[in-house]
Formats: sequence, structure tokens, C-alpha cells
Amino acid sequence: MQALDDLDSQHAAAVAQEALQLLAELNIPVIPSNFSVWFTYVLGRSDALRRTIDILRSNKRSFDKTVNRELYGTFLRYNSLLHAGQSMQEELGFILRNVKDNLSEAIHDNGLHASGLSQIAATLEGKNSELALQQLSHELVLATERASSLEAKLAAASDELDQLRAALEQAEVNSKTDALTGLANRRALESFLRSEQIRAMERGAALSVFLVDIDHFKSFNDKHGHQLGDQVLRLVAQCLQDTIRDTDFAARYGGEELLGVLPGAAISSCKEVAERVRKRIADARLTKRATGEHIGQVTVSIGATEFIPGESYEALFERCDNALYHAKQAGRNQTVTG
Repeated sequence: MQALDDLDSQHAAAVAQEALQLLAELNIPVIPSNFSVWFTYVLGRSDALRRTIDILRSNKRSFDKTVNRELYGTFLRYNSLLHAGQSMQEELGFILRNVKDNLSEAIHDNGLHASGLSQIAATLEGKNSELALQQLSHELVLATERASSLEAKLAAASDELDQLRAALEQAEVNSKTDALTGLANRRALESFLRSEQIRAMERGAALSVFLVDIDHFKSFNDKHGHQLGDQVLRLVAQCLQDTIRDTDFAARYGGEELLGVLPGAAISSCKEVAERVRKRIADARLTKRATGEHIGQVTVSIGATEFIPGESYEALFERCDNALYHAKQAGRNQTVTG
């Protein structure tokens, strides 16, 4: 483990022993990922991890398989990969800048040498050494030209590197975006929500989510075709995105289900926002782009819930999904909290 790199063996053994004792006390399986989490916890290298675990323990949360996996994924695996990527990019940029600076300095020095030798040659008229100095001067000028050409190539390579970096950044954005709706995808949602769960526990703040499901979407697709079904999804996504705050988060959860995450919002505020989304969708008018034909009203059912400190990602969504189920059972086109 990286944490061992700058620890003496005696200290590391003591930390490991304490971590193992905690694993035993909390009935947590001793596997590498769990041990890494609790070793880091005891070591005190991650304030965020320590605060999160302390909150979970104070709430008497069970450290089950799901919680253990989320702790490892949030604080060790994901962060180490992220930092490694940033470090690599920074180091590459630093090296490239150094090479360019050194080459520019060398070209400048060569230019000064060429100028100096030319002046010396001018003072040696009529002497045998003049030809040799002129030849040296000529060669040095050629070397300067070659170095200048190399600098131009390096500048071009630098531009290509910048373009590659921008392409990689765009690819990262694309990997977190749902192509159809333009909202965040499931991967981005999980990352954002995990961070907000931790932040909510650290600050004692509220956090709510609501799940939006398009009513009778399968029947709509069967009747009008998938192309119009995609249009409906984009409409609902746009209504969701336009209604929530800039600090909120909208994502496509899967299929015809979309989700809103509202940091700092209690369940009462969450229900108000969800109702605004629902009404905005119900009031929208959808027409076929090809023919201009008016399509019937689109409605959605919504399940909303507030995060319980220490609750797992899966448990939160299960409660939200149960609330959505009750909204469907109660007749659809409504918001139910759970």
C-alpha cells in the first residue's frame, strides 16, 4: 500500500494491528480492500474518510458489503486513479515546458556565437585563418537554423499535445453524458451522489432526490415509434434541467427514468421542485417534427425521498423507487414521497 512508503515498520505494524482489531469488532471481512480502508482510517491520512466512518459509527450503521465497497471506491480506488492522472498530466506539461525553454536558450546562445565569430572574421582580413573562421561561422549559422527548425517542430508537437489533451477531456465529458438526453449518465450520477452523501453527513445538511418515470412510455413507443419516443425523453429531460437549480444535478437513471439530486433540500422542498417539473411536463405540447401532428399529453410519475445519514446509495434509491411505485399505483401523474 502507498501509505506504507514513508512509515517505519514498527509504526506500520501498530496501525495494521489496530485496523485488524476494528475489522473484528465491527464484523467486517478481512479482505484487501476493507483492510486498506481501515488502515487509512487508523493512519489518519484522509480526513474525509475518517469523518465519514465516524458518522457511520455514531449512527450505528452496519458496515455491510455495500458500505465497504462504497468506502473503498470513494476514498481509495477512485481518488488514487484521479490523482495519478492529474500528476501524469502535470509532469508531462512541466517536462515539455522545460525542453522548450532549454531549446530556446540554446538557440539564443548559438545566435550570439554566430554573431561573435562573424565579427572576428571581419577583423582577420587577409589572414589564412579568415576562411576557417568564415566556415565555422557558416556552420554555426546552419546549426542555429536547424535548432530553429527543431523548435518549430516542438511547437507543433506541443499544439498536438494540447489538442490530444482537449480530446481526452472531451472524451471524459462524453463518458459521463447520456447521448440521447444530454443529461449526466448513470456513472456520473453515482459519483456525484456519493460525494453529496458524504458532504451532507459532514455538514449535517439535507439531501433529497426524486425519480421521474414517463407514464405509459412503452405504449407510447408502440403506438408512435421509437423516434418519437426519443423526442419525448428529450422533452422530459429538458423540462427537468430547466426547472432545477444550477447547484442541483439531473441525470438519466435508465430507460425512461430520470433523476434529480437536490443538495441542501429537505423533502418538502424536494416535493415542490418535483411538482413543478411534473406540471411543466404535463403542460408541454409535443408535435411530430415531420408532420406537425399534435401528440397527446405527456405525463410523469415521481417518487421523492430524503437521504438518511449513513444510508447506502442502493438503499436511498430503493426508497425512492418505492415512492415512485406508489405514485404509479395511485393513478400516475403525481408526486409521492417516501
